[in-house]
Amino acid sequence: MPLLDVAQTRHYVSAMVRVEDATARQIDQYAAFMKTSADEVVDKALAYVFAKDKDFQEFLATPEAARVTSSLRVRSGSVNSSAPEPMNGAAKAAKSMEPAHDARPRN
Repeated sequence: MPLLDVAQTRHYVSAMVRVEDATARQIDQYAAFMKTSADEVVDKALAYVFAKDKDFQEFLATPEAARVTSSLRVRSGSVNSSAPEPMNGAAKAAKSMEPAHDARPRN
């Protein structure tokens, strides 16, 4: 039985993070096991760890937690949908293959 519960999620932002090769492979394997996306696995796994870490929960209650400088590379355009945008460029590649439309009036 999977340890993570994947349900329809609220708001996403696209962010770039680096993981080790073995971790990336296991994220894909866990996503296949759960029949969900790699994005969902990472999101839910981190939420699970954050909720279970008592020391982190104590840190969140301190003023220092509110002053943390962001080091996560978040893309400028936030994605607010129930489905995460693919991070592998699949959407961009598909869009670039669409035919161009000419907006000029024809005579």
